Amino acid sequence: METDSTTRTLGRSGIRVSALGFGCWAIGGEWQDAAGQPLGWGKVDDEESVRAIHRALDLGVTFFDTADTYGTGHSERILGRALGKRRDDVVVATKWGNVFDEESRTLTGRDDSPAHVRRALTASLRRLGTDHVDLYQLHISDADPARAAELRDACEELVGEGLIRAYGWSTDDPVRAAVFAEGPHCTAVQHTLNVLQDAPELIALSEELELAAINRSPLAMGLLAGRRAGAAAGDIRSRPPAWLPGFGAGAGADPEWLDRIDAVREILTSGGRTLAQGALAWIWARSPRTVPIPGFRSVAQAEDNAGAMAKGPLTAEQLAGIDQLLGR
Repeated sequence: METDSTTRTLGRSGIRVSALGFGCWAIGGEWQDAAGQPLGWGKVDDEESVRAIHRALDLGVTFFDTADTYGTGHSERILGRALGKRRDDVVVATKWGNVFDEESRTLTGRDDSPAHVRRALTASLRRLGTDHVDLYQLHISDADPARAAELRDACEELVGEGLIRAYGWSTDDPVRAAVFAEGPHCTAVQHTLNVLQDAPELIALSEELELAAINRSPLAMGLLAGRRAGAAAGDIRSRPPAWLPGFGAGAGADPEWLDRIDAVREILTSGGRTLAQGALAWIWARSPRTVPIPGFRSVAQAEDNAGAMAKGPLTAEQLAGIDQLLGR
C-alpha cells in the first residue's frame, strides 16, 4: 500500500484520487422528506459553492462525492457546473436508490429495482454534464442482500457499457458490503467513520477485500470542526432524526460528545493542525484504505479541509493515546 499522504488508490480499481475527497451533501441546499423533516444543511450560496470547488481543485482535491438526492438533484448540478472543462481531471462519485420531486425538493421514497439503476444514472449524467460516473454507489443502506446482488449485476452491465467505471455501497453493515464486493468492479464501501464513531469491522473488511473505505461524517456533522451551537431552521441538525447522533433537537450539540472532543483536542490539534485537520489526520492513520469526504459550503472550509493533506496522518502513538482517552 502506498505511503504518499496526499493520494490513495480507490480500492482495487486502480483509480488514483486525492487522500481527501469533498462530500457534496451540504451544497445541495435545503430539501425535506414528505413529513417536512429537513434533510439538507440549510440555505446555501451557489456561487460560493462553485468558488469552493474551484479552490479545492487548486489545492489538489481530485475526488468529489455527491448523490442524486442531495438537494433533489441540485448538488449534482452545482458540481457539474463547477467542474466544467476540468471534469476529466477529477474522480466523481454519486449515488442512487432514492426517489424525489425536484420541484418541491422533497424525498418521496426509494426504488431498489434494477430498472431504476439505469434511470437514475441517466438522470445523474445529465445533471452532472458528463458521459460517465467514476464511482456509482447504492444509497439504500439497509437494502435486502438478495436484491442487492441483482443491483450489483446491473452495475456490472453499466461498467461494460462504459457508463460507470466502478461501484460500491453506502452502508454501515459489513455483511451487506461484502455482497457488493463479490462483483469484480466493486471497489468501495462508504461508511461513517470519525474519532467518535470508529468502524473496526468495516475497516477490516476493506483491508481484506482491497476496497476503498470512503468515510462520511468524518467531522461528525461539524462537531469535529468546532461546531457547538444549534443549527438554523432548514438544517437537518436543527431537528436531528434518530439516525443522527451528537445533536439534541434545537439544543445544539450533545454535551457528552463535546466532552469527548475536548478530551482529545490537544492530540488532534498537534503539529499546528486545526481541530478539523486533526480529525481527518486520525482517519488517515486509522487505515491506508480510508478516504474521508468532509462536507463544505465555503472557500474557507475548503481551504481548512484541504490543508490537512500537507500535514498527513497522526502517528500510531497518537492514535493509541486517543483510544486511551476515549476509553476504548
